[in-house]
Amino acid sequence: MINQANKTRSWWQRWWPFLVVILGALLVLGVAHDDGLYQTPILKIQSVKQISSAKQSDQFHNEDRQVEQELHGVITNGQNKGTHLKIENTYLKSEATTLGYHTGQKVFLTVHHQKGRLSATVSNLKRDTVLAFTVWLTISLLLVLMRFSGLMALTSVIVNGILFWLAVSWNTNTQGGMVLVIFGGLAVVFAALTLLIVIGFNRQMLMTLLATIGGTALSIIVALIVFALTQEKGVYYESMQYVTQLPRPLFLAETILGSLGAVMDESTDIIASLMALKTEKPDISAKQIFKSGRQIGGEIMGPLVNVLFFIFVAETLPMGLLYLKNANSWGYSFNMTMSLGVVQSLISGIGIVLTIPLACGITSLMIGGGHKLWGRLQR
Repeated sequence: MINQANKTRSWWQRWWPFLVVILGALLVLGVAHDDGLYQTPILKIQSVKQISSAKQSDQFHNEDRQVEQELHGVITNGQNKGTHLKIENTYLKSEATTLGYHTGQKVFLTVHHQKGRLSATVSNLKRDTVLAFTVWLTISLLLVLMRFSGLMALTSVIVNGILFWLAVSWNTNTQGGMVLVIFGGLAVVFAALTLLIVIGFNRQMLMTLLATIGGTALSIIVALIVFALTQEKGVYYESMQYVTQLPRPLFLAETILGSLGAVMDESTDIIASLMALKTEKPDISAKQIFKSGRQIGGEIMGPLVNVLFFIFVAETLPMGLLYLKNANSWGYSFNMTMSLGVVQSLISGIGIVLTIPLACGITSLMIGGGHKLWGRLQR
């Protein structure tokens, strides 16, 4: 019986990721045929015919092409299920504000009844199948390649997502009056839960948590000092469009969460490397640990700062180009689309630099020269 139980456990440990992948594939297939769950009418496009195409330009000499197409399809849900429709759709080739549709796609309809005749216009594209497939592919790669570690990473993302939703709801109910308190506390909870789930409760987790919170706090403190000395000149809060609460606290909350990710990544890398070094060389001194951590931090600092820069560029590039294409100056375009992102990147970069000596110092104190300090902490 014991051998049989061990075989069953071994089989489950080997194949459970693939069973999850198969189950996920079935769910994606179900999402692809879930039209009946929607109350909004859905049209499956069976054929597309281009009616006309005309070149357009504006006062800034931006050129585009307006295309009119005729969509033929069948309604797949609701009381008009099975009804064939012909719908005209006009879009721009740039597809900045309008979309062109293709055979095989499904679209949501706004149905009109005029003199007993059914007509409709396209309201939006049905994207749930693509989103479900992307989520399934991500989870599948995590579980198949990383197995238990991937499961823990996925769990942390789900838990953090739920907490973020709760924090946003709380902030909405308080009309943004406690945004810094809410998201500052959320940053600490994010860090603690993520490290607890991924690493587990041990001294590596505690050291990483201390370094993460300390590095993030230091970066924000330095930023506030600089803001006070410069009176925030050059910080264009007005570029935060559609914000219905005070922009400054919201910007600081964004910066806290942005710095947290970079600082946690760096702290985890440095401390994990130093823990492995301590395992291989148990007699290594605290000074040697500190120097080794500085070398590791110096090597990963550059790529991390560049990652932040690339994320910032990717986020602001479309809007920046749009401003420039509409005859705005480089200075105005930068101020309205990129200035706050640059400030956030600089603050995160400060956090990355300050975290190196902080993480090295914490690690060298807690594991350098033996386990005496950790033993005292446990007592």
